[in-house]
Amino acid sequence: MPTVHPKPAYGTSATHTVAFIGLGVMGWPMAAHLALAGHTVTVYNRTAAKAEALVQAMAERGIERVRTAPTPRAAAEGAAFVMACVGNDDDLRSVVLGPEGALAGMAPDAIFVDHTTASAEVARQLYAAARARGCHFIDAPVSGGQSGAENGQLTIMCGGDEAPFARAQPVLQAYARAVTRIGASGAGQLAKMVNQICIAGLLQGLAEAIAFGQRAGLDMKLVLEVIGKGAAQSWQMDQRGPTMVEDRFDFGFAVDWMRKDLGLCLQEARRNGARLPVTALVDQFYADVQAMGGGRWDTSSLIRRLR
Repeated sequence: MPTVHPKPAYGTSATHTVAFIGLGVMGWPMAAHLALAGHTVTVYNRTAAKAEALVQAMAERGIERVRTAPTPRAAAEGAAFVMACVGNDDDLRSVVLGPEGALAGMAPDAIFVDHTTASAEVARQLYAAARARGCHFIDAPVSGGQSGAENGQLTIMCGGDEAPFARAQPVLQAYARAVTRIGASGAGQLAKMVNQICIAGLLQGLAEAIAFGQRAGLDMKLVLEVIGKGAAQSWQMDQRGPTMVEDRFDFGFAVDWMRKDLGLCLQEARRNGARLPVTALVDQFYADVQAMGGGRWDTSSLIRRLR
């Protein structure tokens, strides 16, 4: 079970009845932060035992305002805000649409906030479906990984209408350090694609640099400490450089997830005509890592190809 570290102060004084759908390594701590911030939280997870475990974990901390629901529809009933963090486009449609989907249980003017990294296309489809029912939909993918979720320090990039975003923003601050509306529906997902494109190139460059330095016989921990004070510095260098030197990858953002995300980037690029030669190459490098048995390794495991 993910660890959850309470934030020193939560970003909202008003409390609401909320629902959270999907309790993976990201969703679990996000739902927990909502409860810690004072909200009444109903959770749904495909594996019901995980939802029950979250209720128990919160009860052990003296928080009794978390309960489970048997379906996304039941979770959404009576909720002012419904959050979700699931695997992909198909998973998202399955928990939003249909007779047992969240939209079927949402009251008029309720807001669905989707934290899944998904396509801009599905975001726009679900936005239209929500508006047809008198509800709102915000695509709100996150950056910051499992540690960001556990510490309530995620960066959230949002697409959707201004008024529902303004209502949702203080609630989302329970697990975020920054919540920003990028633009209309789909813009949050497109911004997340930009984020993943940047990370892919950074990690491949970092992998090549560390492998080069080790071949040259340098003390790479010392080198990273030095160059981390200069123009080469990045979050990836600070957080993943030392573990790459140590050849440790049993944590973090999995290669399988990154390949899914890069697939979305490449698909969108084919649609809009953008050229992503480096991203396409790094995606194939991640396929090599998967073939090595590293699908669940952290994305910094690109260096394993070079050793």
